[in-house]
Amino acid sequence: MEVDYSNIKVIGFDADDTLWVNETYFRDAEMQFAQMLSSYETINKIDQELFKMEMKNLPVYGYGVKGFVLSMVEMAIELSNGDVSSDIIEKILNLGKDMINKPVELLNDVEHVLEKLSKNYRLILATKGDLLDQERKLEKSGLLKYFHHIEVLSDKQESNYKKLLNHLDINPSEFLMVGNSLKSDVLPLVNIGAKAIHVPFHTTWAHETVQEKDKNGKQYQTITTLHEMLSFFN
Repeated sequence: MEVDYSNIKVIGFDADDTLWVNETYFRDAEMQFAQMLSSYETINKIDQELFKMEMKNLPVYGYGVKGFVLSMVEMAIELSNGDVSSDIIEKILNLGKDMINKPVELLNDVEHVLEKLSKNYRLILATKGDLLDQERKLEKSGLLKYFHHIEVLSDKQESNYKKLLNHLDINPSEFLMVGNSLKSDVLPLVNIGAKAIHVPFHTTWAHETVQEKDKNGKQYQTITTLHEMLSFFN
């Protein structure tokens, strides 16, 4: 499918799992958490219950490592009927600290793509998560110099994007969003009249999956790596 990007003036990028590795660390932490609590329940059941706890807590804690850790602590207390040891709680807290202190691992060709596009387009970063953590990762990444604006959103619904584009005086028809999540980075933009490019990451959080019916009739491009974008903007 040929898409006309000649009208695009501003390109937005998601951060986690679009520019750098993120979800892999959550999956690793989930596995370690399940092993810690395996004397109380099966690993599969622990995974399921932790996800339910995260969903319940999203409106309270929002996205990011800190909310994830609090959900693990709450789940540990619930699974153990309040019998979980302080040693396990300490290990859970250390899991979170380890995640926050991970080095920022850029995905292939990210800096090259941003450098090329920044010469002709206004680039913005639109991500969600914990503000302090995202600022820390951006600083570590060395990518800050390529972006005209950084926005850490509480969520990525159509209303959030409309508010952002209005604040930055960007016409949706002149905006392109690039990200790994159909639910957060692609479909909301298509629905408000912008363009979007989907760059799937090999691991996707269950909360970010969409039904086939949600994709029907939606026009967007899917690429394998960010580098493929450059062929659209010669």
